[in-house]
Amino acid sequence: MKFPRRSGILMHPTSLPGRFGIGDLGSEAYRFLDFLAAAGQSYWQVLPLSPTGYGDSPYQGLSAFAGNPMLISPENLVEAGHLSEDDVRDPPDFRQDCVDFGPVIEYKNDLLGRAFANFQARALPEQREAFARFCEQQAYWLEDLALFMALKEEHDLQPWHKWEPGAARREPEALDRWRASLAEEIEGQKYRQWQFFEQWLALKQYAHELGICVIGDIPIFMAQDSADVWANVDLWHFDEALEPTVVSGVPPDYFSETGQLWGHPLYRWDVMADNGYNWWVQRFRMAFTQADVVRIDHFRGFYNYWEVPAGAETAIKGRWLYGPGADLFRVVTDALGDVAIIAEDLGDFDKESRAGVDALQEEFGYPGMKVLQFAFAGGPEDPFLPHNYASRDWVVYTGTHDNDTAVGWYQVSSTEDERDYARKYMAFDGSDIAWELIRLGWSSIANTAMTTTQDLLSLGHESRMNTPSTLGPPNWCWRLLPGALTKKIGQRLLEMTAVYGRRPEPDPESGDR
Repeated sequence: MKFPRRSGILMHPTSLPGRFGIGDLGSEAYRFLDFLAAAGQSYWQVLPLSPTGYGDSPYQGLSAFAGNPMLISPENLVEAGHLSEDDVRDPPDFRQDCVDFGPVIEYKNDLLGRAFANFQARALPEQREAFARFCEQQAYWLEDLALFMALKEEHDLQPWHKWEPGAARREPEALDRWRASLAEEIEGQKYRQWQFFEQWLALKQYAHELGICVIGDIPIFMAQDSADVWANVDLWHFDEALEPTVVSGVPPDYFSETGQLWGHPLYRWDVMADNGYNWWVQRFRMAFTQADVVRIDHFRGFYNYWEVPAGAETAIKGRWLYGPGADLFRVVTDALGDVAIIAEDLGDFDKESRAGVDALQEEFGYPGMKVLQFAFAGGPEDPFLPHNYASRDWVVYTGTHDNDTAVGWYQVSSTEDERDYARKYMAFDGSDIAWELIRLGWSSIANTAMTTTQDLLSLGHESRMNTPSTLGPPNWCWRLLPGALTKKIGQRLLEMTAVYGRRPEPDPESGDR
């Protein structure tokens, strides 16, 4: 069974504690997994692990395949012999409660540069062999990614369509010239990816040893300024001047009179179909290398999506077009098997679209999402209320990275009518809202129940991870303080998980918990 009755915690690695200004894949990540195991949890859900660009959003990644070098643990680099103890002894006095991305990126880039220089100078033969093997195995994306990142640095981090024309248009002679002049920088980018995957896959293996699966995340669209779009521009709608002709968004609705203009270039699904959806198969293969279960953001876009002419100031003047639908997922299933996918199916739907998305999920067994913060505005018939779940094939969340915290929702983001209905529905006085929502999710019939670290800690509005349609701090900045996840909190979660039958039974033959 792809989704047995289990539960878990959503927290991006950047939010982990640590000395280096941003959460990483070192000791605190292993400590977090130990906490999950002791609390009887089965899942650690993360946001996209890709390198980020302007705005620091993991949903505007620079690559569909690469990992974020900012997650590389300096302490692990010391263990590998690529840095010395002196290199990491006195990091700057970074804030512990949030990520200040600018200074952190500058500091860690310097550390990673030193680590690469040390690797070149004194790596062991087996390390050089491992690096060469990684580069060979991942060449299908790594070559373009490393060149893209080196060129981006050379062009003062400008988006690729503003680079010198030969590089922007990928003219063969220009690329050969750049590969020669930036050979050292390209190799350094490959080194960073090697170290990310060495560290992440070791951490993932440790999770498996504890009986924990990783839930990853695929944003449906790619940022225009990404290695994938630059290297495969023919797969997206661009004109001869390398400008997108149509972009992504959603139409006007109850929440916005002008819709939301996201601005991603849109796929040429006909071209992708003609080549057997090869880019998508590779993308899913990488997603299931990084994770065990994959959540697809804006899943409905595979059924139908809103196309807006490029250059429009709002998303009002667009049109609905059909996506690849089941054809794509049949190809993915043929290539990868019956993989575990969660479909983010939130938002406004007309009846035809809702039926189409539901049919797509049902054909492939992809559960959708129920967010409890949405449950108290529509009365007894609200589809997010647990008594209205028609099946167990759901993933229920107290909230996601795009929601306020549970306490923030109750104190700031909700209406008095919502708060009143929540108190009546859960028969409580509102004094422990985060844990009452956790209990509501854990006690539901949904096979999978998830909460956030912020809700475990009953943190307020100031601790939300992201506010959609806004850019910059404090989005994506929140961090867990050292020692905040106490044994008492873990015991409380363990008891609730056991009471509602979400704790896996130990396997006496395997020794699993």
